[in-house]
Amino acid sequence: MYFKITLILLFTNILSFGYAQTTTSYKVITIGFYNLENLFDTINDPKTFDDDRTPDGKDHWTEAIYRKKLKNMASAIVAIGSDLTKSPPAILGVAEVENKKVLEDLIQQEAMASYRYGIIHHDSPDRRGIDVALLYRKDIFRPIQSMTRPVLLYDQKTGKRVYTRDQLVVTGYLENELLHIIVNHWPSRRGGEARSKYKRNKAARITRNIIDSLLFKDPYAKIITMGDFNDGPKNESIREVLNTSNTINTLSDSRQFNPFEEILSNGTGSLAWGDSWNLFDQVLLSKALMKTDYKTFQYYKAQVYAKKFLTTANGSYKGYPFRSFANGRFTGGYSDHFPVCVYLIKKK
Repeated sequence: MYFKITLILLFTNILSFGYAQTTTSYKVITIGFYNLENLFDTINDPKTFDDDRTPDGKDHWTEAIYRKKLKNMASAIVAIGSDLTKSPPAILGVAEVENKKVLEDLIQQEAMASYRYGIIHHDSPDRRGIDVALLYRKDIFRPIQSMTRPVLLYDQKTGKRVYTRDQLVVTGYLENELLHIIVNHWPSRRGGEARSKYKRNKAARITRNIIDSLLFKDPYAKIITMGDFNDGPKNESIREVLNTSNTINTLSDSRQFNPFEEILSNGTGSLAWGDSWNLFDQVLLSKALMKTDYKTFQYYKAQVYAKKFLTTANGSYKGYPFRSFANGRFTGGYSDHFPVCVYLIKKK
């Protein structure tokens, strides 16, 4: 906490911070990221390895299951950050979506439809056919440009290209403030963390180049970098290549603030593997978002949104994310990741 205030909830997404006889109202919004755990439709795409996620495939991915998955994800998305803001996220980066059609089906779900979400999506060359994308509320964020940056990887033994997700870069106006958002889903740890490390370091260098390019044009650029990095806050790709810091007073103009390093130190993760928690899902912020005058949108706090309904209730995986698919069948759950978010505030 970087300021001493008393927090009182007012109306929908307005917060009031009060000293003795003086009250200042603040507007609060949620910006988050969510790995949707293989949000696939039921159609067999001959260009990708999606055969399992079809009615006749190994996963028996029927239209009824697909519709249930959409309904679950929509209800989870609108809940992110709503305890504080009483409103769904203004901006949400997502990963593991098959195509734009599944996102169109998602935002048309009853839970999301009234919020008029827009979609920014570009197809990636990933062999599994999964992409990253950005969902945004049209009444709060107005995109003016989007582009992708490919991650060109080559197997260290064979020299063959390893196809993975492109990185999505979106620039737009958060109300009247220019904001840049980078959405990532870095290469997995398949084959082992050490063996696959070079892939994530390469992805990190590309992200770092994007950030440096934005800062070269505007040293005070407001940049939010988010994603499933498949590395934690203290791994080399994040700490050293992206050049992050978990303290504001050591934040130079080029460094990114990572509030999730402290969250991990407190024992909280966004996914579990091998009986231990990992925090691969993170949201990083540039120095321009760390002021404390709150005349413009500034960082307030961060959170792993691990609510009870998103959590496995019993069994061996009690307390872990309530994933949607396990042991060869649809579980009725949500995702194998918890969503993560940051809150931005400004004086109203």
